[in-house]
Amino acid sequence: SRTRLATAAMASSLSTCSAAPTGQLRFDNRVAIVTGAGAGLGRQYALYFAARGASVVVNDLGGGIHGGDSGDSRPADLVVREIQSAGGTAVANYSSVEDGEAVVKTAIDRFGRVDILVNNAGILRDKSVQNMTDQDWDLVHRVHMRGSFLVTRAAWPHMRRQKFGRIIMTSSAAGIYGNFGQSNYSSAKLGLLGLSNTLALEGRKYGILCNTIAPIAGSRLTESVMPPDLIDQLKPEYVAPLVLYLCHDCCQDSGGLYEVGAGWIGKLRWERTKGAIVRSAGNPATPECVRDNWARICDFSVGSGCLA
Repeated sequence: SRTRLATAAMASSLSTCSAAPTGQLRFDNRVAIVTGAGAGLGRQYALYFAARGASVVVNDLGGGIHGGDSGDSRPADLVVREIQSAGGTAVANYSSVEDGEAVVKTAIDRFGRVDILVNNAGILRDKSVQNMTDQDWDLVHRVHMRGSFLVTRAAWPHMRRQKFGRIIMTSSAAGIYGNFGQSNYSSAKLGLLGLSNTLALEGRKYGILCNTIAPIAGSRLTESVMPPDLIDQLKPEYVAPLVLYLCHDCCQDSGGLYEVGAGWIGKLRWERTKGAIVRSAGNPATPECVRDNWARICDFSVGSGCLA
């Protein structure tokens, strides 16, 4: 299913962007934290933010894609050196996202503030549900769901005091649509959307905006489920522009969910049908009432419209 979505995204991306540039979006004097920034999408975000003037905390534990192994400082260090050699400003952080306070402390100690947080770190432990162990489930949720929460919670009071913050949660097509063998990953990824929606409500009056992306890109996490020729067409460079726009001062959207890949971007929304009332005065609702009204309950042709 993920491959079909990626192929559709590539087809849609062939249309030409017609918007004329009205000035480069800069991030001077902004501080961005990118988790899982030692490779793939995270690395591209860090490089792009730095190229546009931001000071960047490059967080990467340096572990494998399955988690549970020891860290390696080299991925984060390499990205920091790449940024610095291009004239940018960056510092490495090697903490697990489960130590969110330590991740944010690096930004505060080095730069004195944190304006942008991109929750990108993740792992995979793919198995069908009957073969999935407690550890397979827990590790994936600890990194994706709990890790994103802990880093966000640590950054939140700083953003609140500043009356400014931009937060990105990373969901997935697997979370939105499901994917065989990824019940742990898909449930964590859709959980991040719920977290993001609530943070969008809680943060608005403090100038903290939170959005969710579902990227389709070639990375360490997708190379096992996508053919090589498709991965080559789904470069992280095609996802990063959306992340930067959502994190810029000029963007005032919050609580959105966006699929992105191959240069194509689309916004998703919830929708419900008009539904049917299955009880009446003196007649309680019964399973038979549900059966008899099932077509109306499921009829989107006369839907009540978008919910969010």
